[in-house]
Amino acid sequence: MQRYLVFLVLSLLLLSTSCISTKKLSYLQEEKASVDSIVEVHRLNKPYRVQVGDLLSIRVKALDQDIVGMFNPIDEGNVNATGEERMYYDGFSVDEHGNIRVPTLGEVNVMGYTVEEIRERIEERLLSEYFKQEANIFVTVKLAGIRYTTIGEIGAGSNVLYKERVTIMEAIANAGGISDVGNREDVKILRQYPHGEEVHHIDLTNLDAVKSEYYYIQPNDLIIVDPLPQKSLGAGTTGIESFRTIGTVISLISTSILLFTRF
Repeated sequence: MQRYLVFLVLSLLLLSTSCISTKKLSYLQEEKASVDSIVEVHRLNKPYRVQVGDLLSIRVKALDQDIVGMFNPIDEGNVNATGEERMYYDGFSVDEHGNIRVPTLGEVNVMGYTVEEIRERIEERLLSEYFKQEANIFVTVKLAGIRYTTIGEIGAGSNVLYKERVTIMEAIANAGGISDVGNREDVKILRQYPHGEEVHHIDLTNLDAVKSEYYYIQPNDLIIVDPLPQKSLGAGTTGIESFRTIGTVISLISTSILLFTRF
């Protein structure tokens, strides 16, 4: 009888530690369930500064498009290519020295500049070296999409979203979401900086995540989702799965004890 009581206690302990609570699976939870609240999403205080490996889209326009044609890349790629493939061949990649090569203008250093500052630099050179104010030139500079990578308990792979800003929730959803055994309370972001790489943490189960300075991802971010302890236990994520696992374990232990007691 004592043996069965021990089994029961052990089973309850295993069940309590193996089930994954709804709180660990739900995103952006409020501390108190009350009336609808207004959430102030934290915007990046500092605009993104271009780094080595980034891909830029640059276009020069004017009332007379023919006079600025020599400053724009010639699209000779496959007409059936995807947007990402076209941008790979048609965009301006920042080399290891922080430069891009613009038709006619040659090398332009963009390392550490914002896209707005790069636009101003290119416009200044065009107006001082090639055009007059009357030409009404118009330069657009954009990041060629937000590229990021996901690994761990999430759809793994590299992704690109053609938007000015991308939240980590959008990035995760685009990657297929986090699995039931993924740790939403401690999502890691490996981010590149001119001085090296840093790892940041964000709790996506808490509504305060939208106020985090890491809520918006940056180009070349690596999003890492570690597994919950329940995965290593192999006990299942729901109560039914855990009961099945516990039942199997108890059956094996009981059979072993019966065999030992008979001999």
